[in-house]
Order: sequence, then C-alpha cells, then structure tokens
Amino acid sequence: MPDKTKSEIPGERIAKVMARAGVASRRAVETMIAEGRVAVNGAVITSPALNVTSADRIVVDGTPMPRRERTRMFLYNKPRGLVTTHSDPEGRPTIFTALPKTLPRLISIGRLDINTEGLLLLTNDGGLARVLELPATAWLRKYRVRANGSVTQEALDNLRNGITVDGVRYGPIEAKLEREKGANCWLTFAIREGKNREVRKVMETLGLTVNRLIRVSFGPFNLGELPEWGVKEIDSKALRTELGEKIVAEAAADFDGPMIDHAEKFMPIRPSAKTREDTRPRNGRRPEPVVKKWQPNPKIDFEPAPPPPRNDRGARHDRGDRKTRAPQAEAAPDKRGGDRKESSSARSFKKRFQKRRDRSGGPRPSRPK
Repeated sequence: MPDKTKSEIPGERIAKVMARAGVASRRAVETMIAEGRVAVNGAVITSPALNVTSADRIVVDGTPMPRRERTRMFLYNKPRGLVTTHSDPEGRPTIFTALPKTLPRLISIGRLDINTEGLLLLTNDGGLARVLELPATAWLRKYRVRANGSVTQEALDNLRNGITVDGVRYGPIEAKLEREKGANCWLTFAIREGKNREVRKVMETLGLTVNRLIRVSFGPFNLGELPEWGVKEIDSKALRTELGEKIVAEAAADFDGPMIDHAEKFMPIRPSAKTREDTRPRNGRRPEPVVKKWQPNPKIDFEPAPPPPRNDRGARHDRGDRKTRAPQAEAAPDKRGGDRKESSSARSFKKRFQKRRDRSGGPRPSRPK
C-alpha cells in the first residue's frame, strides 16, 4: 500500500501549530522539540516531522499548550534606529523590545531597515504574515522619499517599465516628484515587490542619495495620524473585510478564536492587600477580631517611674530617703534691719569696690557736713 503524501496527511505541522498558538517562533519550537520538552498525547517527541489536529493534546514543559488566539493585526509607526527582528546578533535595539509588554507575541509582515521609518504591520498569525509577503499577493507599498540631488519627472516615468540594478530585476515603479527644496527633493514611490533596499538602490541609479525614507501605506492600511512609536490594533471585522475571503482562506486565519487579555500577565500582585471578600462574614458569623497583647520595645519604650508617695494631707514628700538626707538650713527672716542672706551680685560688687579702694590708696574723704 503506497505511503500517504504530505497533502493527504490530516492536520498541520506541530511547529506551525505551536507558533500560531504564540508559544514561540517555528525555529524556537523545533529547538524545544529536539530538547524533549514537548509531548503529544502523553508521548514525548524529538522530531518536528509530525502533523497534529485539534483533537491532539500538546503539552509544553508539563503545561498544556494554550488555545490558539484570534487572528489580530496592529499598525506600528516605526522610528529610525530600530531593527526589524526579534534578536539582533550585533545587540542593536529591535522593534519588539520597544513594543508595549501587554501585546501578544507578534511577528512583522515584511521588514523595514534600520534607517527607514513609517508603517509596519504586525500580526500574531504567522500564516497570514507569510501570505501577505508573497509576491503573488502584490499589495502596493507607498513611500515618501527625501533625497539629495535633482531629478526630472521624465526620468521617474521611465521606471514604470521596471529596471535592472546590479543584475537584480525590479518590477514597475510609480514615482512622482512632489517638490524641490534647496539641495533636496521630495518624491513618492509606489512598489509591489518590496525587495531588499529596493527604493535606495533604484534612486542611486538616478544620481540621488536617500536621506529619509517613510512608508505611508501597505495595501489597504495607511499610516494616517498615528504618532511615532504608536501602536493601533485593527478591528477584527474591519480586518477580515480588508483582507478578503481569498487571503483569509489561504492563510487559514481564525476570527472566531478567543481574545486573550495579555495585560493580566503584567499586573502587579500585592500579597498584603485584602479584598472585600476577605472582610465578609463566613458561615453567617462575623469573624472575631484578633487582639494582640502589647509588648514593649526595649529600644524605644521604657517603664515610667512610679509617682512619689503622698501623706495624709496630700502633700508630696521629698524624693529619696529622708533619713540619709541632710537637714536644710532655715531661711533668714526677710525684715528691714535684720540679718539678710547676701546675694552673689552684692558680694561681687563689694569685691570690685575693695579693689578700687586699694588702688586709690584708701577711702575718699567724706564731704563736710
């Protein structure tokens, strides 16, 4: 009995299914399978050459694989200085490190080089990205170009028949001269293939050096007023309408799957916070409050000294042992002409007067009466 061909085997490749579920890229999934981290229907597999269906149970690192999410697409206004890749061997910043962390795992539809800015389409469906990148899809890509040099509209019209640069054939190009300002000129470019550095290489054949390149549209999707670094999701209904049933069928896009809120993975958790349900009475009885006994802290708390004892009349006794204290001298009576206790200021005055008298040779003679 002849073996079944690839097209006759039901289902899809497991790496493709896992990538669409958002586990990882196909290459990363194949590495996970080779490491023995994936099991199908209870059996660990080591080769990605396996087709699976929705009836198969896939487990990754002991956890069931999540259900495939609904096909989603985002518009992203890419700034200059970012690389369109998930990991750059040179360590340059990528668009995926700059995206909000609350988004699902996304892949880019096409690429923009590090010095190109503007519209970039992102999706969580690898099958849709592959279909839209095919030359047969032929979606129109429009760019605004600022270049150093001068060119005529007649030279730009010759690009409608295509051009060959360094042995590479580029298809028809629609170019229009907008304005010239100083040493630069602004143009609009419309291409359907989007080969590597196509606009820059074609402009070099016309004696122009591109110093700014902005993609303003990709197929039916436009950049519009989306700010730089901005991300905007396309509504599912509008996305299906713009794609058309043919592309939806070829990409096997799923618009009936669940919408997963990825913001829940990054919500801060406060273990000490109490919810309203924690304070509700259970079993119809309110929980009794827990009263903790106060214990002094030796670093900041101390026991106050006891108050002094009182006699029968309520007068305070002197602190300390009265037997060991020396009796206090009674104060002299404060009467005119009686013995009075001399103050310190009076003693100091007498000393100063005595010194002055000693220096002068004796007391001054009194005035005659």
